[in-house]
Amino acid sequence: MRGKRERVLLPPCNPELCGKEFRQSLKKPSPNYPHGHKARKPRVVPAFTIQALQKNTRVQPPPKCGVFDPQPARPTMFRKSYMRGEFPVCIEFTNYGKRLAWKVPIEQLDFHHYLPMFFDGLAEGTYPYNFIVERGVHDLITKGSYKVLPVVPQLIIPIKNALATKRPAVICHALTCIKMLVGGCERVGEALVPYYRQILPILNLFKDKNRNIGSGIDHSTTRGENVADLIESTLQLLERHGGPDAFINIKYMIPTYESAVLN
Repeated sequence: MRGKRERVLLPPCNPELCGKEFRQSLKKPSPNYPHGHKARKPRVVPAFTIQALQKNTRVQPPPKCGVFDPQPARPTMFRKSYMRGEFPVCIEFTNYGKRLAWKVPIEQLDFHHYLPMFFDGLAEGTYPYNFIVERGVHDLITKGSYKVLPVVPQLIIPIKNALATKRPAVICHALTCIKMLVGGCERVGEALVPYYRQILPILNLFKDKNRNIGSGIDHSTTRGENVADLIESTLQLLERHGGPDAFINIKYMIPTYESAVLN
């Protein structure tokens, strides 16, 4: 009959074979897909946002605090004064090396003016400023130690600014001058005790900042350029010359410090 259609008998459906070709076609990469068969790289998204809940995303890690990052160098008043020729001093080259030549006897200098200026140069880390500062402080303390005690309050801010640079070379330079100041002048160690809150926070930060070089030899310890060792020796000197209240004040600002006198 014209209205009837013939029925076509299909083979029985086998679930394991029916979709085999289709499943294999899904595994092949499409030529229009930009990433091919490789997985897409996860997107970096900020934390605590709706994007962090999406698929194929990676939360951006928090930024580093940078607590040990050195601060950029800034011109100091010492450099400006030295360039204008306001210091009665110059570098003299001799057979034994370099030294400072003073044009005026040190005993006649105004320590209230020149000593804070030299300590302001502690933040300088380049030659010839660091050499002039260290040798100048040494000469002023050696030949005019009896004039240093009244000037101590004027030295706190320059010392604090030098330590706040967080540059290891500058910190070692400043600690060397502090040791000369405390060890070469009487009662200066006791006069520094009320100012520990301005000086010691940076020392607490770098007290355990030692380089780990494994089995190698750290030659900076023999040259006095290791920050952690220099901080420890400076704290011990402050405790010995700071009187009975020195240790408790150091311990308050640096909890990991152990007394070198009581032990």
